[in-house]
Amino acid sequence: MRGHSFSQFIPNELPKGGFEELLKLFLELLNYTSGDANEAIAWMNELDKQYKLTTDEYGMGDFIDDLKKKGYLGDDDQNPGGFKITSKAEQTIRQSALEEIFGKLKKSGKGNHNSNISGLGEEKNADRREYQFGDSLDQIDMTASIHNAQINHGIGDFSMTERDLEVEEKDYKTITSTILMIDISHSMILYGEDRITPAKKVAMALAELIRTKYPKDTLDIVVFGNDAWPITLKELPYLQVGPYHTNTYAGLELAVDLLRRRKTHNKQIFMITDGKPTCLKEGTKYYKNSIGLDRKVVNKTLNMAAQCKRLGIPITTFMIARDPYLQQFVRQFTETNGGKAFYSSLQGLGEYIFEDYIKNRRRTVR
Repeated sequence: MRGHSFSQFIPNELPKGGFEELLKLFLELLNYTSGDANEAIAWMNELDKQYKLTTDEYGMGDFIDDLKKKGYLGDDDQNPGGFKITSKAEQTIRQSALEEIFGKLKKSGKGNHNSNISGLGEEKNADRREYQFGDSLDQIDMTASIHNAQINHGIGDFSMTERDLEVEEKDYKTITSTILMIDISHSMILYGEDRITPAKKVAMALAELIRTKYPKDTLDIVVFGNDAWPITLKELPYLQVGPYHTNTYAGLELAVDLLRRRKTHNKQIFMITDGKPTCLKEGTKYYKNSIGLDRKVVNKTLNMAAQCKRLGIPITTFMIARDPYLQQFVRQFTETNGGKAFYSSLQGLGEYIFEDYIKNRRRTVR
């Protein structure tokens, strides 16, 4: 038996020069600079000094000129001499996020996922059955039906009866309305860990997935700190953490209100957070307590989780914190709602959310 031999691992060098290679780095940096093109270019200049990203033939000035020519960069009227990204750049960021996250998952077949109800629907599946009165003609598998007729009646005296007809089953397609809640409290950038950038990338990738593969589905994005408010897809790259506490109740309340307006059977909430609820709004004032688990804040949040359960809205919580007492709260919250919880690292956050989104689209419509 030959066994194995080992050699020194030498990582690939950073690609040098060329618009496409530099564009990938520029788009990635835009996620970290919250869409600030000037800061991203400044970072690229520093990286170029350290790692020599450009060549004598193609410099950083050439790259900036190409960004403008190709429609990724425009002049910033409010900042003379500065730049701002264009709508083309925003869409490319979403597409890059989708390729990064969805490329790690198994490819889906048709691009539409179905409920487990067989019968009259829109998407063919592998099941076959005999023809029944009322079946449409386009459901008949003619190849299989002719084969049945040959077996049943012979080739010499060929005939086909109703009993020879074989029908392809179809599945009902589901339409899902999803709310993605993103915690933008100050703790999302504390302790030297950037948690908001992965959350933004997941939101952009999920939005691009729905836009391209599930166009009938809906996605609303809600951010929550001291208050909660919806944001548009265009605002996502520029999203920043604020000096906020965590008003989970307000986020859920807004999410439920948005879902009530959606005329779909399947509704769900995905919540990305790294901490416990610490804030409530009472009239025009804020009740805040960051020490421990405040009973007043927690109980009101749990009541909202129970209300979502009564409305048939499951909540999937993606908890990006490892503190045992915080995980205990999430378990209680999940039990109250009947949803699910993932204690996810930042690295695997996107794959978790995508897998759960696709899986949830397959549940039965009631």
